[in-house]
Amino acid sequence: MEFVGMVEQSHTEMVRDARRLPRLMVGDSPYRGPVNGPEQVVAAWPELKTAEREVFGILTLNARHAATRRVIVSVGSLNASIVHPREVMRPAILYSAASLVLVHNHPSGDPEPSEEDMHITRRLVECGELLGIGVLDHVIIGSRGFVSFRARQLL
Repeated sequence: MEFVGMVEQSHTEMVRDARRLPRLMVGDSPYRGPVNGPEQVVAAWPELKTAEREVFGILTLNARHAATRRVIVSVGSLNASIVHPREVMRPAILYSAASLVLVHNHPSGDPEPSEEDMHITRRLVECGELLGIGVLDHVIIGSRGFVSFRARQLL
């Protein structure tokens, strides 16, 4: 049987690639200063304004609320992304985040939060409280602007 576009890999190569995967999805934040509001979150994720698929990520913060890393948690379709609390909190724990900011985009350009956005935010805030990792904000980015849950008092 032949698979078009697939390459045979040895076990060693598969393990090497699996170990590289988290590094491909994680990076130092391009914005390294303190995060005092949603504007800095948007500065840390400039590519989300024009992304064609929904991307859900986190911006990890140190004890002084300085951005340390950004992690893509999920890449979805045109209008949905599957997000599970363990996938969000795992990198926060691994990178010793004192707190984090949730961030995702709406490829439609309209940053208004959906009911699903509000539900997952509440769930992630609860999980963060259990783990001692504060969820400081959830910022939704669209081509027509951004919405901060904290600014709207939705947290």
